[in-house]
Amino acid sequence: MKVLCAGSTVIMTECTSLQFVSPFAFEAMQKVDVVRLASLSDPELRLLLPCLVRMALCAPADQSQSWAQDKKLILRLLSGVEAVNSIVALLSVDFHALEQDASKEQQLRHKLGGGSGESILVSQLQHGLTLEFEHSDSPRRLRLVLSELLAIMNKVSESSGEFFFKSSELFESPVYLEEAADVLCILQAELPSLLPIVDVAEALLHVRNGAWFLCLLVANVPDSFNEVCRGLIKNGERQDEESLGGRRRTDALRFLCKMNPSQALKVRGMVVEECHLPGLGVALTLDHTKNEASEDGVSDLVCFVSGLLLGTNAKVRTWFGTFIRNGQQRKRETSSSVLWQMRRQLLLELMGILPTVRSTRIVEEADVEMEPNVSVYSGLKEEHVVKASALLRLYCALMGIAGLKPTEEEAEQLLQLMTSRPPATPAGVRFVSLSFCMLLAFSTLVSTPEQEQLMVVWLSWMIKEEAYFESTSGVSASFGEMLLLVAMYFHSNQLSAIIDLVCSTLGMKIVIKPSSLSRMKTIFTQEIFTEQVVTAHAVRVPVTSNLSANITGFLPIHCIYQLLRSRSFTKHKVSIKDWIYRQLCETSTPLHPQLLPLIDVYINSILTPASKSNPEATNQPVTEQEILNIFQGVIGGDNIRLNQRFSITAQLLVLYYTLSYEEALLANTKTLGLHSALLRLLATNYPHLCIVDDWICEEEITGTDALLRRMLLTSNAKNHSPKQLQEAFSAVPVSHTQVMQILEHLTLLSASELIPYAEVLTSNMNQLLNSGVPRRILQTVNKLWMVLNTVMPRRLWVMTVNALQPSIKFVRQQKYTQNDLMIDPLIVLRCDQRVYRCPPLMDITLHMLNGYLLASKAYLSAHLKETAEQDRLSQNNTIGLVGQTDGPEVTREELKNALLAAQDSAAVQILLEICLPTEDEKAKGVNPDSLLRNVQSVITASTPTKGMEEGEDNLLCNLREVQCLICCLLHQMYIADPNIAKLVHFQGYPCELLPLTVAGIPSMHICLDFIPELIAQPELEKQIFAIQLLSHLCIQYALPKSLSVARLAVNVMGTLLTVLTQAKRYAFFMPTLPSLVSFCRAFPPLYEDIMSLLIQIGQVCASDVATQTRDIDPIITRLQQIKEKPSGWSGICKDPSYKNGPRDTGSMDPDVQLCHCIESTIIEIINMSVSGI
Repeated sequence: MKVLCAGSTVIMTECTSLQFVSPFAFEAMQKVDVVRLASLSDPELRLLLPCLVRMALCAPADQSQSWAQDKKLILRLLSGVEAVNSIVALLSVDFHALEQDASKEQQLRHKLGGGSGESILVSQLQHGLTLEFEHSDSPRRLRLVLSELLAIMNKVSESSGEFFFKSSELFESPVYLEEAADVLCILQAELPSLLPIVDVAEALLHVRNGAWFLCLLVANVPDSFNEVCRGLIKNGERQDEESLGGRRRTDALRFLCKMNPSQALKVRGMVVEECHLPGLGVALTLDHTKNEASEDGVSDLVCFVSGLLLGTNAKVRTWFGTFIRNGQQRKRETSSSVLWQMRRQLLLELMGILPTVRSTRIVEEADVEMEPNVSVYSGLKEEHVVKASALLRLYCALMGIAGLKPTEEEAEQLLQLMTSRPPATPAGVRFVSLSFCMLLAFSTLVSTPEQEQLMVVWLSWMIKEEAYFESTSGVSASFGEMLLLVAMYFHSNQLSAIIDLVCSTLGMKIVIKPSSLSRMKTIFTQEIFTEQVVTAHAVRVPVTSNLSANITGFLPIHCIYQLLRSRSFTKHKVSIKDWIYRQLCETSTPLHPQLLPLIDVYINSILTPASKSNPEATNQPVTEQEILNIFQGVIGGDNIRLNQRFSITAQLLVLYYTLSYEEALLANTKTLGLHSALLRLLATNYPHLCIVDDWICEEEITGTDALLRRMLLTSNAKNHSPKQLQEAFSAVPVSHTQVMQILEHLTLLSASELIPYAEVLTSNMNQLLNSGVPRRILQTVNKLWMVLNTVMPRRLWVMTVNALQPSIKFVRQQKYTQNDLMIDPLIVLRCDQRVYRCPPLMDITLHMLNGYLLASKAYLSAHLKETAEQDRLSQNNTIGLVGQTDGPEVTREELKNALLAAQDSAAVQILLEICLPTEDEKAKGVNPDSLLRNVQSVITASTPTKGMEEGEDNLLCNLREVQCLICCLLHQMYIADPNIAKLVHFQGYPCELLPLTVAGIPSMHICLDFIPELIAQPELEKQIFAIQLLSHLCIQYALPKSLSVARLAVNVMGTLLTVLTQAKRYAFFMPTLPSLVSFCRAFPPLYEDIMSLLIQIGQVCASDVATQTRDIDPIITRLQQIKEKPSGWSGICKDPSYKNGPRDTGSMDPDVQLCHCIESTIIEIINMSVSGI
């Protein structure tokens, strides 16, 4: 097969008349297909004789019968070839001796240097190599070729990568090329360790006809094809067209791939993997492209080069970009250049999809005088659109990433392709978008006025056909939005945004200078899209149906957002309200990221004028009726799904708009993120709807358990109407069965399905306060109320408060409204007194109280903001009339905070009062401090006692359950605002409740922070309350901080002893002395200080009554003995006759009574310490 080389001129001259191994022959050798080999011509078979002769003569590893038959066929095939005898003679040489001589010659060359002319293999050459080779026998021929080959290989190893060309008669004489090739193949086959095939291939690149020798060598060793190719590529240059060696290497590899075309793409993969010989990769692709049958699809050349430049491997991208840049810098841009061939092939492909047609319509649209013979490219075929888009992206990558500078012909054809008109398909929309971005990125393609006019006509066509393309192609993100967006960016001079838009659309990061967009900016802003045209066109753009984050690209919402930001709608008095409302209605999940910024900037344009000179330049807000239309069907009982026209996403967005608009009216703040923004707005403006307990309850209602309960829902449960429930409540005094059954069925319904029953449930709560109502009914009503609270909290609260009012004869009950309850939350506690001892209904009451306290705070804050301007004007008028006041003025904010603090503390005081037992409960033996005593009994007693059992009985009552509910609420209030706890304890409350509050409210430990301040108050009652509170806290929280505060209290008591009068001393120490016992129980280190204090108090009392007739010295003496020898008195307090013996305390002097109290306290402390408590 005669093959013409497409490489360098040298290689072409060498290989013009040489016979190469054909792909058919190489495949036959690979597969050892004897039948195919027999069909070869004599010239083709001559090239393969070295391998075939060795197969026929050497002992095979395959001893099968089939190979024996094939071997006979090979022998028959070789029998008529004359050259076989010379090859057989070559195989008869002693290769072992030859290898030894070759090794000695290599050592000699290494010792004397590569330039030495001495040779062990060949000595005393009488003539040139060619004549010697002609006159020599087979052994000497082997030595001649081996010596020459080793010399070249040695020079290659010493050349340090620099290419050289070795002139050798042996490899250049056309008469003896075939005999030299036979010798070369036999040598490599018999001496593989001495002549590695990769090294031999590398050496052959440096001689004339080296590519031909290399192909014959590989054809006779077909299994070495991949090894040879990889070795040549790995040793190759990074840029092959820069040097002669690189070009020879590339051409040799191309010959190899032409011999074995099935492996060409694999060799190309090696080129990319090693980042060597880029010209070879392109050349192999060009060879493969020419053999492709498909014309309409994207060619392999386009795919390959696009993959190199647009792939994720930056190293490959830089390597190939350097190849393009270096190729342009060379003066020699002839057909021998691979880069030139690649550009020519791409240009041919581009021109192949551009049909030339006469178009008079374009001339009319352009309204310019054009020559009658001018042809315009138009009407791009549908089957060519994808290929055209791929070509555009490839040229963008070549010019933007690799720095390709297009020729005039390339620029002209590219512009014709970009301004062609594709069909209305999704691929057509994509093509137009790419063409438009390419015009922006490479404005230098438009260089003449005619080309500029062609571009303007095409842009006008885009504007005109945009709606048709969107409706026909079914693509929501059409190129019309991109045009509009670019026009707005040009008007606002946001050139960097245009560059980002172009790069994202093209899918590549390219460098675009803002200065290159100046001409395009003039065309857009003055000829095509004036700002008024942009604004008027934007309103007419249809909204995106079912807008969600799944719809990518540039949408109308992006354009509207930019126009709102630049205040174009208000400037040109174009209403955008209807468009935004329609778009909000056409939304779905997942939420599109542009929706929230759109709402925010729209609200800002409603409230903030575009300029101070024109305060009326604002957009119109969404009307109240339009907002209500979104939520139609939400409250509809059983028909909720039938009536609901809008998605939950649309409803949430409108809710977000409403809350943001409400807040912007007051504070004009910006919010981000739908969930977090909604939560913040709700928590700020409606904190009573953001109670954590409600959220936890809602999770339980909507969880798996609720789903299982719904599975148990029968048709009978659904048939119960509100009227039947009312009738069942009316029969409660007689029978509880029916109402219990209906209530249990109602628990299986969802929250929205319970809404019709809300009024019946709340209106009959008063009946449940009567005696004899089963606890199960009360708990079920509580459960249903909590479920309803998740869907209609505020309405439910108002109905419940009105239903639980006390019924007084001849007095008409007042119907409270939501506003009344927000102004005065304490109305909730003005309910029927029986609620205080009904835990399920008390739970509901406390829930409403907590909600209304939070709502009252938000209501007063909003009221302050609404009336802030009026207050400022009134203050200015007052100052102008009266003049500057001397004293500091109390601000309205301080008054509001004081009102809220008083409101909260009043609620806490009322709740604490509810915890006290009534007179009837006291008569029944209910003790308010049973909780603390019960806890202490568990701690201090190792075995159950009768008192402990009684304490447990006391816990099983309604009062105890109500106390627990109240303590839970107070704990939440104290944690939310610790100042409430401080205010309540500075006000004080009955000391009987201290055991309950300290043990039942976990956050009471915060009182340790302000007890020192409370003790420092001048009022004796507050000091007593502080010490009693501290005694309980020390038992509950035996912490280092409690110890320091207790030591402070003991010191304060010692100080007060010296300043108090007799009456105040008695009033102070009588209630506080028992607290010292708790101090010692919690902190034994205080024992010495407390005993000293008690003795000191006793001495002061004795000195005050020293002049009286009754002598109390024996008591003082006894106290001293107790302090010095406590062990002798440890058993006294265990004697009931001593502790509870009859004493005439009524007739005693106060100081005497105090002395007896001191004695009892000391003995109790001693007994406690001795008994190990």
